[in-house]
Amino acid sequence: MSFLFTEYSYNQDWAELSRYRSENEKIKNAVSYDRIVFMGNSITEGWTLYSPFFKENHNYINRGISGQTSPQMLLRFRSDVIDLHPEAVVILSGINDIAGNTGPSTLQMIMDNIISMAELAKANNIDVILCSVLPAYDFPWNPGLEPAMKIVALNKMIKKYAIENQLTFVDYFSAMVDDKNGLKAEYSEDGVHPNTKGYSIMEPLVNKAIKKVISKSGK
Repeated sequence: MSFLFTEYSYNQDWAELSRYRSENEKIKNAVSYDRIVFMGNSITEGWTLYSPFFKENHNYINRGISGQTSPQMLLRFRSDVIDLHPEAVVILSGINDIAGNTGPSTLQMIMDNIISMAELAKANNIDVILCSVLPAYDFPWNPGLEPAMKIVALNKMIKKYAIENQLTFVDYFSAMVDDKNGLKAEYSEDGVHPNTKGYSIMEPLVNKAIKKVISKSGK
């Protein structure tokens, strides 16, 4: 995924802890009903460019950062999620790890970071919604890695963990995959990032999960 940060920020602030610092300060102590934080990469960050989803749902907070991998998200999880005191967090992570954005990573390493984020959330009374990684047949910025089956395997791990720990799981993959285990052409311009139509598929799926979690928790 395309990188929005500068070389300086990457070297000095690897996890981009400063990216949302001022926004977080403005909202973390404000009274909010059913605040939901979306933790992710450019697929989450780009949502606001293609859809009014976050404007229409004022209690939804977008904390996606383009290009990020799961260890970077884990490092900023406290400042960008826990300190905002949300009712729930929606975690979408793993595609950039498979792409090697911050170096080699095994599927278990990715899963360990996702589990750590989930455990941090639960320890702070934040409900957890885990999302499947979107399908991708290849990466335009790092071609030839053959990610499709790695994504299938990672999604099985995420779903298994969600079931075993009674967490809500959102299956974007099944709704958006083509016959090559890639992202359907009508849902993306580059085979990785959703377009307006792609986000229109994702939105009712995650909204249904959020309503289920809030209703179940009784918060």
